[in-house]
Amino acid sequence: MDVSQESGAAPADAQSGGGVPGVDAAAIGEWLVARGVPLTPPLDFVPITGGQSNLTYHVTDATGVRAVLRRPPLSMALASAHDVGREHRIMAALHGTDVPVPLLLAMCDDTDVTGAPFYVMRYVDGLVLRTRDDAAGALEPAARATVSAALVDVLAALHGIEPASVGLDGLGRPDGYVERQLKRWLGQYTDQHVGAIPAVERVHARLVAAVPPQQRTSIVHGDYRLDNTLVSPAGEVLAVLDWELCTLGDPIADLATTLVYWTGPGDVPSGWLDTATVLDGFWDRGRLAERYAELTGADLTALSYFAAFASWKLACVLAGVHARRLGGAIGDVDREVTDRIGAQAAGVAEQAERILDGEPFLG
Repeated sequence: MDVSQESGAAPADAQSGGGVPGVDAAAIGEWLVARGVPLTPPLDFVPITGGQSNLTYHVTDATGVRAVLRRPPLSMALASAHDVGREHRIMAALHGTDVPVPLLLAMCDDTDVTGAPFYVMRYVDGLVLRTRDDAAGALEPAARATVSAALVDVLAALHGIEPASVGLDGLGRPDGYVERQLKRWLGQYTDQHVGAIPAVERVHARLVAAVPPQQRTSIVHGDYRLDNTLVSPAGEVLAVLDWELCTLGDPIADLATTLVYWTGPGDVPSGWLDTATVLDGFWDRGRLAERYAELTGADLTALSYFAAFASWKLACVLAGVHARRLGGAIGDVDREVTDRIGAQAAGVAEQAERILDGEPFLG
């Protein structure tokens, strides 16, 4: 789930060549050259920190040209997750639409090259805004307002694409999205989590009993938030990343996911920690929702339900991240970070319950 932090962020501590877990630098270089990809070996690979699911690496070739490589975790991959080939297909289909994505360079299905499928995309030189410090140092207040609007505009553009027009009509079933998601994420939570989170089971039962009718079907990103995009200093969205959870589904659920990750000035604090968007200039959730409704004509009557659903799903995702980190699937583990993720999973589940109990969600 988290390529966003990864595709344009400054590289983490440099590790080069074959010493980087998950990549065989020489074999990948040979494979790319054989297919005419414009990268010149030897290639230097640096893991990009921040993502908690598929692994992402900053790649620099012998001439200084930069790219990004994406592959599944080292272990513990779920059968229905971490499919980088599917992710590649989605981004390729969206190229040339009003949804900006990086230029894709190659897709490798041959696991003999580096132990897993992978794809390579052009590096996008943009800002990753994850924390308050990130936003404070990178964007003036006017640019924060610009990116608030742009984030919604791109989401509305995604939801306005007819799936068949870009060859994605087979991406998923068109109906029953929330019911399937409730079943899927409870199953993954049960299979992976370390330690019980009582609110997850309680909220699941309440959500199952109150699923609203699905208004329409669209392509949904599934994890659309500010730090899963790359933005310019002026606040333009340069690229949308991390398409791992993309499918066909209810666009209001997708909007709610964005809002759950967002805490604007004056909003009820989100369970998502250290959000960049609390600074002056960023919009609050209510204004984001209003813009989305204006652009799409969507009925947002059931938005509180979907906010609870999105919070509950995030709790399940974080529980899985916690488990994968403890299991070593993401490489070296910072135990303090790992413990914080586990606590955050519980906090987001409890927030979902409060929303169902009537806690105001929109600012």
